[in-house]
Amino acid sequence: MIAYVKGKLEVKTKDYIVVDVMGIGYKIFMSDTSINELEKGKEVKIYTYMKVSENDMSLYGFLNNEELVTFELLITVGGIGAKSAISILSNITPSKFALAVISSDINTLKKLPGIGAKTAQRIILELKDKMKTDNAIEEDVTVKTAIKLDNKANDAAEALCVLGYARKDVETVLGKIDTQNLTVEDIIKQGLKYFGR
Repeated sequence: MIAYVKGKLEVKTKDYIVVDVMGIGYKIFMSDTSINELEKGKEVKIYTYMKVSENDMSLYGFLNNEELVTFELLITVGGIGAKSAISILSNITPSKFALAVISSDINTLKKLPGIGAKTAQRIILELKDKMKTDNAIEEDVTVKTAIKLDNKANDAAEALCVLGYARKDVETVLGKIDTQNLTVEDIIKQGLKYFGR
């Protein structure tokens, strides 16, 4: 599989880009938001997900690991394919999406293209369960030394875990942030800064 593509941005359209890597052009589908951040003619590094099916082989691209993790989570949900997941990422940031999932915010999810009430409920049900499974072992190990987090900080911690960060690292980072006067989304943003995003 191709983990990332690094080269000169030759083509930039509404739905995809083409990156020249030593004379080979890679067509990569991306969210509108990510494409708008790129500048034609500049060198870019795009994290990728390769979708292989019977009739198709496509590359999907992301500017950072949070976008990639969110995409990979979305396509595990029944009824959401790669193109739908990219469309969703064009309309919501990974941190806002993670927050909507962990806070069971169906209304926010229903505003996304192609997402009705039933699909929103399915996203919350399936991804919350997946998050719990992914973090269960790690949480068991760190539970004795876990930092006591208030409700806002705990919601932010869960959202950061959805984005692929280890629970113990998240708790360490949030322990350095004064969360009292911040919203959950601001706490997530501060956390991402500590992680170098």
